[in-house]
Amino acid sequence: MDEFRLTEHKLFDREREIADSLPAIFAILQTRGFNLHRTFTNLDLNHLNTIFVSVGFPKRDPEKIKIALQHTDSLLWIEYTKTQKPVAFARATGDGVFNAIIWDVVVDPSFQGIGLGKALMERLVEELVVEKGIWNIGLYAEGRVVGFYRDLGFAADPDGIRGMVYSSKQKKT
Repeated sequence: MDEFRLTEHKLFDREREIADSLPAIFAILQTRGFNLHRTFTNLDLNHLNTIFVSVGFPKRDPEKIKIALQHTDSLLWIEYTKTQKPVAFARATGDGVFNAIIWDVVVDPSFQGIGLGKALMERLVEELVVEKGIWNIGLYAEGRVVGFYRDLGFAADPDGIRGMVYSSKQKKT
């Protein structure tokens, strides 16, 4: 996975564009039968887990998902009103001042390609930058979606900064 960070020099103009277009984007989404949510109240965690698995994430314990969501600073999900089920999801954690990392960006494969992921990411970035004043935003991306994040203003290894990850395999008992 590649680590991407939103670069400051692109951010200001991009944020202005996003902030100007968001009300229209979400009005259009509502007319197409989608609702945006900012809390995990009424979020069907089992269905969210199904979406995780459908995009290649490992299946997760719903109780652990709930704990992760309780420790999440910004969370957005899109519900398809016909089914009242989530179809897109993203969240961010961080220190609330300087840094944030975006996690678990997923769109149900049946709903990919219609702009839900872009709308979700633009709204999440706007919330972090404009509303919370956080300018250093990182994320991890599979190679197949790198272009998606680049188009949103993220850059791999900006200014030569390299992301590093320590990952310990959990021992089975």
